[in-house]
Amino acid sequence: QVQLVESGGGLVQAGGSLTLSCVASGRISRVAAMAWYRQAPGKQREEVARVFYNGRIRHGDFVRGRFTIDRDKDKNTLTLQINNMTPEDTAVYYCYLASPANFWGQGTQVTVSA
Repeated sequence: QVQLVESGGGLVQAGGSLTLSCVASGRISRVAAMAWYRQAPGKQREEVARVFYNGRIRHGDFVRGRFTIDRDKDKNTLTLQINNMTPEDTAVYYCYLASPANFWGQGTQVTVSA
């Protein structure tokens, strides 16, 4: 089994920045991809950014340069830096790993106040 533990969420004022972290542990074989998703209240879960096994990065359509994803293969960690935050960024942020089965973290709450 694979465990994903997110951290770094919290309350931030609009315009501020936050860095989320995810640590993967357990029986990790080949990692096809790792990603961050988010789910706002009353909305569907959406992909924020994804790092593929070859290092290629894909961002969600809404990202527009404010989100930076980074993966450390040696430490099995994934981070997401969010800049110039707005209340619309309020959501539970989830870490995801495909190996190739799908694994999810329990999520970390991010709240942005106006």
